[in-house]
Amino acid sequence: MYRILLLVLDGVGVGALPDAAGYGDSGSNSLANTAAAVGGLSLPTLASLGLGNITTIQGVPPRNQTQGCWGRMAELSHGKDSIAGHWEIAGIYSAHPQPTYPHGFPAEVIAAFTTAIGVGGILGNRPASGTVIIEELGPLHLTTGWPIVYTSADSVFQIAAHEDIVPLATLYQWCTTARKILQGPHAVGRVIARPFSGNPGSFLRTPHRHDWALSPPHPNLLDRVLEAGHEVVAVGKINDLFNGESITRALPAHTNAEALRAAREVFPTVASGLIFVNCIEFDQIYGHRNDPQGYAQALEAVDAVLPVILATLRATDILMIVGDHGVDPTTPSTDHSREYVPLLVTGPCIRHSHSLGTRSTFADAGQTIASLLNTLPLACGASFASELSP
Repeated sequence: MYRILLLVLDGVGVGALPDAAGYGDSGSNSLANTAAAVGGLSLPTLASLGLGNITTIQGVPPRNQTQGCWGRMAELSHGKDSIAGHWEIAGIYSAHPQPTYPHGFPAEVIAAFTTAIGVGGILGNRPASGTVIIEELGPLHLTTGWPIVYTSADSVFQIAAHEDIVPLATLYQWCTTARKILQGPHAVGRVIARPFSGNPGSFLRTPHRHDWALSPPHPNLLDRVLEAGHEVVAVGKINDLFNGESITRALPAHTNAEALRAAREVFPTVASGLIFVNCIEFDQIYGHRNDPQGYAQALEAVDAVLPVILATLRATDILMIVGDHGVDPTTPSTDHSREYVPLLVTGPCIRHSHSLGTRSTFADAGQTIASLLNTLPLACGASFASELSP
């Protein structure tokens, strides 16, 4: 009766994929480049699990003896966003990237949206940093009440509104309306509510963000685990990324600390199954803002909490740590980066000091979890469960 804690370090990559140049990401290596930029990382727990064996990381040397298995995974799907990454981990291959809008959304989409929500217009409609566009257009939003609509390099339709001008319930209804409109060729991966507060010059995004994702294809890992009679607990934005489907419990978490605390607290209450956790800060806060110092500190903060989690693992508990894409904070780009992601597996029942090599798809992680939990197999991925036994 395994309990598997699948921890996604959102935006933590370990080197450019062979096709990275086609995405503008040659030379990206989120971990290695961050370590070099800050003069080295101190990650003793992750080092003990084999992180330094995956790629060259200043301050995290490779080890002959590790407390588990290590490797790296390539993304088979097209794209480099969180939905594609998480879905592939769950055994879903995305043959076509979701639509992106480097020049803003077409007039027919905006017209349909403004008509449906009954406003005279929108502000923005271009790729932008959320904090920057809110500072720029927030004062005009306060005057007009029009939503600030923007996107990024990801497949997202983001709607920002001041909570004193547009009540949360109204903003959420706008997002629900946008989700219904954005189908077919304009089926973006996520519609995101971006509420903010404060005054011009000191606007702040509030913690009331909410995502409306596309529903994932079925069956996937979450379906299979549930069908087999196990629990599926989602922590952080996992619930949003899978549109709340095939999840028995969803625990909100807006920071890495909240996600790890929720995982620790829920773990003892799960008899068997999957606890799927997302640590969002590497991507959302530090990577997109090109802040290697903050990125490094976030890594070290997660590393410091891991011993507490490891100490609670029972005989058949497994901790699997992966990424979903890169977001190298040292490159000129503020977007995600097309990278390999780390694969670390540990627990009392897991073999020590073993390389899992380079996996050809993130789905190998999901297929392995399916195998361990004795579910029906996934459509994509090769299990490495047989390599985990001591």
